[in-house]
Amino acid sequence: MLTLLELLSSVALLVWGTYIVRTGIMRLFGTDLRRILGQSIGKKSRAFLAGMAVTALVQSSNATALLVISFVTQGLISITPAMVIMLGADVGTAIMARVLTFDLAWLSPLLILFGIITFLSQKKNRVGQLGRAAIGLGLILLALQLIVSSATPITHASAIQAIFTSLRGDIILALFVGAIFAMLTYSSLAAVLLTATLSVAGLVPLYICLAIVIGSNIGSGFLAMIGSSRQSGSARQVALGSLLFKLIGAIVVLPWITQIAAWIEHYNFNPSEVVIYFHVFYNLLRCLVMLPFVEFMSRLCQRLIPISPVEVEIFAPRYLDKAALETPSLAIANAVRETLRMGDIVEQMVQRLAEVLNGNKIQRRYITHLEEEIDMLHSSIKLYLAQIQQNELGEADSRRWAEIIDTALNLQQSATIINRMATDVVKKIFGKQNFFSPEGTKELNTLMERLQNNLSLAMSVFVSGDIDNARRLRRAKHRFRLLNQRYAYAHVERLHKRNMQSLDTSNLHVSLLGDMKRLNSLFCAIAYHVLDGVSESRAEQINLESDKNI
Repeated sequence: MLTLLELLSSVALLVWGTYIVRTGIMRLFGTDLRRILGQSIGKKSRAFLAGMAVTALVQSSNATALLVISFVTQGLISITPAMVIMLGADVGTAIMARVLTFDLAWLSPLLILFGIITFLSQKKNRVGQLGRAAIGLGLILLALQLIVSSATPITHASAIQAIFTSLRGDIILALFVGAIFAMLTYSSLAAVLLTATLSVAGLVPLYICLAIVIGSNIGSGFLAMIGSSRQSGSARQVALGSLLFKLIGAIVVLPWITQIAAWIEHYNFNPSEVVIYFHVFYNLLRCLVMLPFVEFMSRLCQRLIPISPVEVEIFAPRYLDKAALETPSLAIANAVRETLRMGDIVEQMVQRLAEVLNGNKIQRRYITHLEEEIDMLHSSIKLYLAQIQQNELGEADSRRWAEIIDTALNLQQSATIINRMATDVVKKIFGKQNFFSPEGTKELNTLMERLQNNLSLAMSVFVSGDIDNARRLRRAKHRFRLLNQRYAYAHVERLHKRNMQSLDTSNLHVSLLGDMKRLNSLFCAIAYHVLDGVSESRAEQINLESDKNI
């Protein structure tokens, strides 16, 4: 039992090390990796190599899949080059599995020591993140050693031998076992390594080991499908294409797996090395063979997972015309229109949140969907504005550029808060059959109505830049804060009177009041952009007049 626990903890350490490497590399080179993937879509060969390179750096084909899916969701790349990148990612993760299984025991303590010293001393800069990645890589190498050392005695246990003996002759069951194990460990590397250990022990024939390796590839494909289940239709199409490619590879190879294993055994290679190299060459040949059929697969996936016109309309920016980037003032006007659209969606979220507070828990699902749209639009606006040449902007356009950036960020943060508020209400009110007191419900509804009014006024100020409305918005912000504070005192008074409904929902009620205050601040921030701009203009005018008098 202790040995089995050691094995499971070693696998957990491998998963954790992979996570640390991925987060460290993404924080260090995240922008560059996105740029590499984005610039590689012109040719299949470049996209394939980019998928390999990025996966080799982040140590996870799933991380590459998340980057690709985010690009597809934002409409930055189409499905076909995305599938090519995913094929390259499969080869990249197989090659790294081979590299990491070399005898690198001496390197693990050095990486961990260097990484910890670097990360603790300079965690806030790029060198510290490099140390973080070194820690993760050292943990991966250490985990691989522990897996081998802890799996070897397990293979001698009679129960384990009986389990794996039952796999003899059942290729489909072996395929299923490999897929399940890769999904449970979130890593095909762990599945391949354990299979290599089993092959050395001789518990199962070589062809069963090779079937388990193929099954681990399919398991990673199912992980990508699960990860994209809540994404856009185009993202699900990419994940489905990757999974179908892996299933096709399995269907083609499995009927010949016994002949392949017999041919390999004829040369008396090391069984462990055979399993690891089979993983590499199987993925390499499969992906190269599938490469010419990517266009066909993308059309097939588009038929299997059709995107409704509604979803296309929701997830695609409407006004960010790339042709307008040559005229910065026109591009900024387009970004203003797209940001105004974000405001309309946030207003819908506020309205649906009010319905959730009044008992309509179904609206939470729509709020989550609208938050995904807000995230996508925010990313699209940022990328669009980043392409505008700053040196070609005048003073007014530069100020407007900054206003759009800040307003879009505030709206994105507001959407996140609203979604969390709706989730908390559904879990803590409907899930536990608790209800706000009538007085508390009335107060929350009043605040929600004020929030809607302030958001509408804020977006009007954002579009027009009207000074009077900006001052009105600033006054509305302060009135909301005072009203919010008065309702907080009223809630405490109800607690003092031992109101049972208020007692049951007190934590949530106070949390909602705080979230509403933050939402109000985010909505009304645009007023200060306008008023600060006026103050700067007046200061400049005063300076000019004083210069004339001199």
